[in-house]
Amino acid sequence: MLDYAQARRLMVDCQLRTFDVTDIALLDAFDAVPRERFMAAGRETFAYIDQPQAVGTEDGETRCMPAPMVLARLIQALAVKPGQKVLEVAAGLGYGAAILHRLGAAVVALESLPGLAAGARERLGEAATVEAGPLAQGAPGRAPFDAILVNGRIEVRPQGLLEQLADGGRLACVQGLGRTAKATLWVRSGDAFGSRPLFDASMPALRAFAAEAGFAF
Repeated sequence: MLDYAQARRLMVDCQLRTFDVTDIALLDAFDAVPRERFMAAGRETFAYIDQPQAVGTEDGETRCMPAPMVLARLIQALAVKPGQKVLEVAAGLGYGAAILHRLGAAVVALESLPGLAAGARERLGEAATVEAGPLAQGAPGRAPFDAILVNGRIEVRPQGLLEQLADGGRLACVQGLGRTAKATLWVRSGDAFGSRPLFDASMPALRAFAAEAGFAF
């Protein structure tokens, strides 16, 4: 039987620390939250492999949990502080929300696939507020947010989400087409939004942020 606690420690030491994840509170959060609890039933033993893991499919769309090192670097870029309000988009079964809660954030987890939203609600309990709804619309009734995490690759500018950031708020995502995608950090300053690439990254695309045919970034 797999020793999940040992697998979690190896994930932190061999995947995160070696991929420039240096924030101690974040490393502690990944070491404390049982990733296997947020996997699809029967796939718990794959929880600590360093690649995205499918957690469910509904209406022809599959939602994936990001690889640990990609998720950790995205969250690290957000520089979340205790008490800040954070929106997680495409929350799946809630693993990212659980990590953000462990960092002290007040988390809203948004998932468009109803079955997964229900699963996230069951797993997270009071650790996060789970909302089921269209991803591109965000959670305007709970905005503004200090930080937004998008769990999936986007191909178009996430304007609806950016407008829900507080002044100085940050949005982290994987942005681009196919193999050219990069982890990207957006920052709001007044009515302006700036972005910068962080590192090369690959994640499954989110249908809600797919480019139309012929679109070029």
